[in-house]
Amino acid sequence: MGELLRRYWHPVAAVSELAEKRVKTLRLLGEDLVLYRTESDEYGLVQRRCPHRGADLGQGWVEGGSLRCSYHGWMFDQAGTCVEQPYEDMAESSAPFRDKVKVTSYRAVGFAGMVWAYLGPAPAPLIPVFEPFTWNRGFVQIILSDLPCNWLQCHENAVDPVHFEWRHSNYVARAGNPENPELGPRHTDIEFQEFEFGIAVARRAELTTPVLPIPLAPTNQLDSSGIACLWPNVLYAGSSLEWRVPVDDTRTLSIVWHYSPLPTDMPAVDQDPVPHWYGPVTGDDGELITSHVLNQDFAAWVGQGEIADRTSEHLGRSDEGIILLRKRLFADIEAVSRGEDPRGIVRDPELNTCIALPLDRPQLYREGVEREFFEWRLKRVFNWRLSDDPSYAMQAGQPAHVRHAFEKAMGISQDFLTGQDFLTDQDG
Repeated sequence: MGELLRRYWHPVAAVSELAEKRVKTLRLLGEDLVLYRTESDEYGLVQRRCPHRGADLGQGWVEGGSLRCSYHGWMFDQAGTCVEQPYEDMAESSAPFRDKVKVTSYRAVGFAGMVWAYLGPAPAPLIPVFEPFTWNRGFVQIILSDLPCNWLQCHENAVDPVHFEWRHSNYVARAGNPENPELGPRHTDIEFQEFEFGIAVARRAELTTPVLPIPLAPTNQLDSSGIACLWPNVLYAGSSLEWRVPVDDTRTLSIVWHYSPLPTDMPAVDQDPVPHWYGPVTGDDGELITSHVLNQDFAAWVGQGEIADRTSEHLGRSDEGIILLRKRLFADIEAVSRGEDPRGIVRDPELNTCIALPLDRPQLYREGVEREFFEWRLKRVFNWRLSDDPSYAMQAGQPAHVRHAFEKAMGISQDFLTGQDFLTDQDG
């Protein structure tokens, strides 16, 4: 599986992180690495240990396009070449000692507000330009979270639509009113359809009320469902893309790229760089947070253990998507072993200008939304939470400065987000 995952680009940080501090240590696919931003705003990604005596290059600093070790001053460029050894270089030689030293290096580039890394063989494919990355009438934020479990049990959630009924809808209903919960709609059918970049997901449910305060897919049509499992580790959900990036076998980096369409009466916003924040997984009491939709998912994945024990599973009819995903991953492992590209690899620049994905009411994202509809939908989304915190509705922990930037971009006030009518209105 590691060889398969190395055939793809993975987002590993926010561009705004490296704008604040040039050097960041990280672990990716089981390797300890250092990511750094050069003085020309490019990126380097090299092994964390200096080959001299094993010092931490994450404690070093950037000079030009290279990273200098803080222990003895050895310096390495983006290609991993040792370009300077201050003391050793004093001795003139036709074959400098630094020519015998090199660090492991990988490609890293900035795109869509994120820094991406490629750890596979050359030639590297292109980063897919999915349509959401081309939208310019919205507010984007990037949320990162560290999860203490294997990436695949997180990603299998992308093809498990029935969990919405229980982990989100009914969980919120029971927590809010345990004596008489207004349970969510019951699933009656699920469907999956493969396409070039993943698996489109659709679901049909019994609607009991015209407007629900809990999550529900807007359509059961595969071509416009707005939900898809993308290769190899991405959930696409209309307004967001969620990567489950393997740190190692028992840890995952969740990166969410979230787009909120602007009301049509507001101008486009300049987001350079795109704001980022780290979302907590546990609260001050050490317990897993379950107040927001994504945190409810996190708690479920972590609850499966560091690595889910699939030998004890009993898969049923609702697990059709899980079975399909696993089969396709095994098939891609075999393809890579034969020297072939796995699914979802893009190499043609002409085909990579704007990759369409299934989407319900695409004009809302491309052109913006009417003020009345924007406020109605914002109220409805905020009612999914088990919290009165007037910040990002989908995940706990949004810092105040990002919330204020969102409010300014959308033309709304804190009074709107905390008003009593907002917290109780169910029908718009």
